[in-house]
Amino acid sequence: MANSDSANPFKAPEAFRAFFDMQGEAMREMVSGAMPGLKDGPDAAAAMQSFMPGDFTAADLADWTKASGELQKMWLEFAAFQAKKAAEKSTDGKYLLDPAQWLMISQSMVDQFPKGAFDAQAKLAQDSLALWKGVFERVVTSTTNGGKSNDEDGPALPIKDRRFSDPAWREHPAFALLHQTYLMLTEYFRQSVQSMNGLDKEKRKQLDFAVSALSEAMSPDNFLLTNPVVMKRTVETRGQNLVRGMQHLINDLKRGQLTHTDPDAFTLGENLAATPGKVVHETSLYQLVQYSPSTKEVLEVPLVIFPPWINRFYILDLTPKKSFIKWAVDQGLTVFVVSWKSADETMRDVVWDDYIRAQIEAIDHVRDRLKVPSVHAIGYCVAGTTLAATLAVLARRDEADKVKSATFFTAQVDFEKSGELKHFIDDGQLEMIGKLSPEGYLDGRYLAATFNALRGKDLIWNYVVNNYLLGEDYPAFDLLHWNGDVTNLPSKWHNDYLRDLYRDNKLVVPDALTADGTPIDLTKVETPSFVQAGKEDHIAPAESVWRLTDHFSGPLEFLLAGSGHIAGVVNPPAAGKYQYWVGDSDASSLKAYIESAEEHPGSWWPHWLEWLHKQDDKKVAATGKRKPGGRGDKVIEDAPGRYVKTR
Repeated sequence: MANSDSANPFKAPEAFRAFFDMQGEAMREMVSGAMPGLKDGPDAAAAMQSFMPGDFTAADLADWTKASGELQKMWLEFAAFQAKKAAEKSTDGKYLLDPAQWLMISQSMVDQFPKGAFDAQAKLAQDSLALWKGVFERVVTSTTNGGKSNDEDGPALPIKDRRFSDPAWREHPAFALLHQTYLMLTEYFRQSVQSMNGLDKEKRKQLDFAVSALSEAMSPDNFLLTNPVVMKRTVETRGQNLVRGMQHLINDLKRGQLTHTDPDAFTLGENLAATPGKVVHETSLYQLVQYSPSTKEVLEVPLVIFPPWINRFYILDLTPKKSFIKWAVDQGLTVFVVSWKSADETMRDVVWDDYIRAQIEAIDHVRDRLKVPSVHAIGYCVAGTTLAATLAVLARRDEADKVKSATFFTAQVDFEKSGELKHFIDDGQLEMIGKLSPEGYLDGRYLAATFNALRGKDLIWNYVVNNYLLGEDYPAFDLLHWNGDVTNLPSKWHNDYLRDLYRDNKLVVPDALTADGTPIDLTKVETPSFVQAGKEDHIAPAESVWRLTDHFSGPLEFLLAGSGHIAGVVNPPAAGKYQYWVGDSDASSLKAYIESAEEHPGSWWPHWLEWLHKQDDKKVAATGKRKPGGRGDKVIEDAPGRYVKTR
């Protein structure tokens, strides 16, 4: 696969090669007209020379030579490493995933469309460049004359984009023209997708995503010789930024994944996932962690948290100031969390039924351990989707009273409007995912690349520029550390989930799906429920999460939180950030809910806790097995347990 042209993420589709060839031709024509001294267009060597200090010496040349030698040595060592892996027959993609692997998905989307689909638009775009020539001439004149044109950092330009906010992009006419032309053509092609005839709604969304992803990849700020900021840094450091960047790149190629944060800054159980507790139960699919109480009394009804198995559970137990788990413990809750096992070859036959059975088993284990009739349950993202199915199964079995209340963090059950992830779900993409899982599980790095692709500018190309080209050190950021701590998925379950829920939307069709021999009908669920959505969530859009209110039959409260899929959930009160809205949960639509809603500043966690107390406010002493690992209590190991540390 690695040797196939069709699998090369940098082999751009024909339309896009023409797209950027046209950009180059336009640049040469426009620059030669506006700047007679640069008849051949933006000359990288000349531009680089303009950054060089006037007193360049032989000693400086020696530094450059040293940097060049270091770069060559590092690359040769990496090539030797790659050859050794090949000799060991490990070139199946598991040890080396291209950090830009996700571009294969975008390319395959574009390749599904007729090759001539963009021809007319490309011709129109080329003709329209003439209209910009006069604008750019004024920019060039302003730059040449040192004019500012109402901008302290340089001449005002028609299109603004934070990728090109550094003054260096405006100080040299060639770079001003380059990035402005790129931005104009990118926008033009996106508009062309919207006006293209003969595309259904979903195909249009797919193509729009693919156009955006590929244009982001081809941005001039991603390359040394078209990025004046990188050129300046290279001159200032005598090439040492490129040496550091090369080491970063090689490290990422070896691990098969982009690095977003300092890999040595965090240790699980010490400064992440450090809330005290014990693993009190374990199966081949999950560990059950119980946290030690920090109050003398606790609510009688314990809380069981089901995090998504596509990520590590400690998104809810980051640093102590951000930890939802620690906060809940400090509010007097007996908290349990399920730590899912990262999939391996032994889990090739695991399906959704197994996760539903696991949720029921965890609920029963907590009930039996604490001798209580019911629990409060939280399901986050896909685990919330599964919790909805679990509640339906329990209702059909007349066991609904095992769950006193259910809370859903950014969880979907109706996938008609499920957002940008649907771009990756058609027959072609499902077939490709299947090919990536020959041993029965999907490597979590592929999934991480998919999620990164949804925010390519922020989670991919920003790091390519900062860490590979500028050679900057990685920050110590707990959320980014968690984001890069990937989890493998059972491929059979993953494909069924994408096909049955995302693509075919069967979960909201009564009895269209079964689990563990029991038909699933969400309308049977009467459990009191609390549904939280993120206003800016691109993974589980608020409108999609709202649909859950149409299917449950019991009392339900909906809450809209500020921010997105992660920050909208992980928003501790002490941070004083964002806001939330509370409105009429019986409204006919999300729009009607928002119109009725009142905005509140800060975290929504206290509001949820107040709702939880309304379900059952009885308290008991935090003694006996409420303190895991006490006298006579057999436990397995300290929190956070082995499963969350298994790679």
